[in-house]
Order: sequence, then structure tokens, then C-alpha cells
Amino acid sequence: MRHEEVAMGDAERTHDWRIETREYERHEQRRGRRFAFTRLVPERTALVVIDMVPFFVATNPYCRGIVPAIGGLADALRAAGGTVAWVLPGAGARTPATEEFHGPEAAEAYRTAGGSGPLEGRLWHGLAPRPDEDLFVEKFAPSAFFPGRCALPRLLEERRADTVLITGTVTNVCCESSARDASTLGFRVVMVADANAARCDRDHNATLHTIYRSFGDVRPSTDVLTMIEAASRRED
Repeated sequence: MRHEEVAMGDAERTHDWRIETREYERHEQRRGRRFAFTRLVPERTALVVIDMVPFFVATNPYCRGIVPAIGGLADALRAAGGTVAWVLPGAGARTPATEEFHGPEAAEAYRTAGGSGPLEGRLWHGLAPRPDEDLFVEKFAPSAFFPGRCALPRLLEERRADTVLITGTVTNVCCESSARDASTLGFRVVMVADANAARCDRDHNATLHTIYRSFGDVRPSTDVLTMIEAASRRED
């Protein structure tokens, strides 16, 4: 079975992710360390969870495989005083360009991918949002940080957030778009390697390469949890 043909009922999967040694060495030579952001302040950090809705998660075992990592990060960051932001696709206006690109039927399916009703109720059932604590926003572009298409940048600015942990799906579409634009807006970007999901390892790793090379850090969830823990100890 090809990766593009994964279907409902397939077992959960995790990506075999990697950053090439030469890319690590490139940054080590330039800045003297492997990772740009070695510390974070939880109160100024947001876990951004992108498009984890049934439309994407139900048919992709890699999406279901990242649910535990997202849940662990959310719990740890909340406990440390940080922000968890759930970003869902909004049903924007139909446009001739998208219909021409996707075809009318697929364009409508993507336009309505986020579902309807209260935002917290649209998320994949395996996630555990906290409506009284978390942010819930719709985006009307692939990127959650594209100016004028999502309220998230303004909401994070109000909370004085300077660091975003990018998670969700699809790694090489909405997650990558969000990471790029967040970097452009001046956020410290960390893409969490095992909390993003694509259709196959090749697509996933291509994005990790691009982000690490030009827009932010790429870290596993265990590293991020250690950073949150270390920050909490410093505050104690």
C-alpha cells in the first residue's frame, strides 16, 4: 500500500524523521550551537495545534500517531503557565481560483474541512482541549499567521508570546506555512518533529529540513518537555 492510500482503520504510525548531519554541522559552524533556541519562557510560549480535525485525522494514521505527543505538550505547557492554541480550518468564501485549482468538488471539501458548530467540538475526539483555558481560532488561509486571515497573531501578541511550538497537520502544507509566516512576524519558531504529521516520511522530512535550515528549530517533543521543565525549575 502506498502512503497516499492510507485509509480508516490503519494502525497509528509515527514518522521516521531526521535532520541530516550536514545541516546540524552547518548551523554549528555559523552560530556555535546546534539549536538557536536553547531556552524558553513558558508564560511567553504557545503550543500551536493546526488542523487536527476528523477530515484530516481519520484517514491518516500518522495524524493519529501524534495525538499523544500533542497531549503531553499541552499538559506540560499549561501547567507551566503557557498557552495552548487550537487552530481549525474556517469555511471561507468560494473563489474561482481555488475551484479552478482543486476542481469544484475537492475545493468545497477543503473549504468545509473544519466542520461546523463550537470550535472545541470540531477537534479530533482523541484530543483533550480545555475550553476555559485554551485559545480556539479559525484560519482562512493555509497559514495561521498570514496577516488578516487568522486572529492568532493578535491573540498571542496580547499574551506577550514570543515563542511558538508548531504541531498538527499537514506538516508540509499548513504547518510549514504557519512556521514560515510566524518566523517572518518575529516569533521564535520550534517545529516539533514528532508532533507534526504528513502523508509520508519523505514529505515530512522535506519540511523539517526547510524549517531547520531557514526558519526555526526542529526538536522532538522530549526536548521541548525538557525545556519546559528546566524553565519551571528556574522559576522555582
